Amino acid sequence: QVQLVESGGGLAQDGGSLNISCTASGFSLGSYSVGWFRTAPGKGRRQIGCIRANGRTHYYERGVKDRFTLSRVNDQNIVWLHMTDLRSEDTAVYYCATAQLRCTENQGEYDYWGPGTQVTVSA
Repeated sequence: QVQLVESGGGLAQDGGSLNISCTASGFSLGSYSVGWFRTAPGKGRRQIGCIRANGRTHYYERGVKDRFTLSRVNDQNIVWLHMTDLRSEDTAVYYCATAQLRCTENQGEYDYWGPGTQVTVSA
């Protein structure tokens, strides 16, 4: 069964850090670009960035490039979203998703999606 799962969300304090993982079962993540997205309360889903199979990263959302980092370990079938200097506006459900080819800002080109993990940042 093909499945993506995010782990590592939870409660963080303002200025704190969290690392969220995206793991795959039933297929190899190493062949895919992986995008990260988030849905904040009352807002639509926005794309944070994407990491290609070769590790090249793209950051799409303003205000996160200096605080969030994407990484991956293909032979462990895992992709990471490292978040630092967290702020209340980072409170959201975070998702990973795969794209078969290149990274893209078109969410419709991402096929497999994880269920999401909640991140709550408190002052």
